Amino acid sequence: MSDDELRQEMAVLLFQKDRLTLGQASRLAGIDRLQFQELLASRNIGVHYDREEFEQDLATLRDLSRS
Repeated sequence: MSDDELRQEMAVLLFQKDRLTLGQASRLAGIDRLQFQELLASRNIGVHYDREEFEQDLATLRDLSRS
């Protein structure tokens, strides 16, 4: 197993156990969020999306619409 594969495995495991957020896990895995979500989907692992992340996304959308 390569170093990259090991980091991805650790990131998936820690994400599954709610120890890392999606962003944290994708950074640990060394891939962007979309790639990490695709990795999770390939393993039938659902994405956790809590209220705080939803509110952050809304704030980002509001900021972008003002630009």
